[in-house]
Amino acid sequence: MKNKYLKNVCTLKLNSDKCVGCGRCIEVCPHKVFDLNQGKVELINKDGCMECGACAKNCAFNAIEVNSGVGCAYAVIMGWLLGTEPTCDCSGGSSGGCC
Repeated sequence: MKNKYLKNVCTLKLNSDKCVGCGRCIEVCPHKVFDLNQGKVELINKDGCMECGACAKNCAFNAIEVNSGVGCAYAVIMGWLLGTEPTCDCSGGSSGGCC
């Protein structure tokens, strides 16, 4: 079963025009978000991305962009680590998180 966080909130973007298919992002991604298909990387589990940034930092061709340390996935992870409720501020400024 693939890991999933919140649907359609991840900041991960892949520019397939810049991708050369080296597969480094596949090697470093802890949640198997990427796969290789006909010589190019593709996103196969974007909702599984925890926005750690390993893929973007290891892409020598700048084909991947992600705002690491932001967003709902980060809030969920920090809530788990700290034993608190997630707060990602996606609820439009009201107190408390929506995650």
